[in-house]
Amino acid sequence: MEVANRVISAAMKAANNNTVINVFLVGSFVALGVRSSYQQRQLDALEAEKASLVSSNKSMKKSMWDWKQQLFAEASAGSSSIPLARLQAIYGYSPAPQPTVTEVMAPGQ
Repeated sequence: MEVANRVISAAMKAANNNTVINVFLVGSFVALGVRSSYQQRQLDALEAEKASLVSSNKSMKKSMWDWKQQLFAEASAGSSSIPLARLQAIYGYSPAPQPTVTEVMAPGQ
């Protein structure tokens, strides 16, 4: 019991001592500053990664656009194995061709 009273008494003296409070506050401020610095470095790294991803995404979109234009050009010239109407249906430029009655009927009918 005597030990508990001494611990409580020491804690009360520390709580009333401005030096202890100031040390605690400065320590908290330093810890928050370190955490903020770490988070800022992470944020900077993520922003750089985002810029890189946006750049690569733009270049991939351009490549895909060029490939699609080349594919349409080949289909228009007749040198492609896929007809132009089918490519337009795949890419949503025209409605898909409707199947004929003979294609809908099952074999043997």
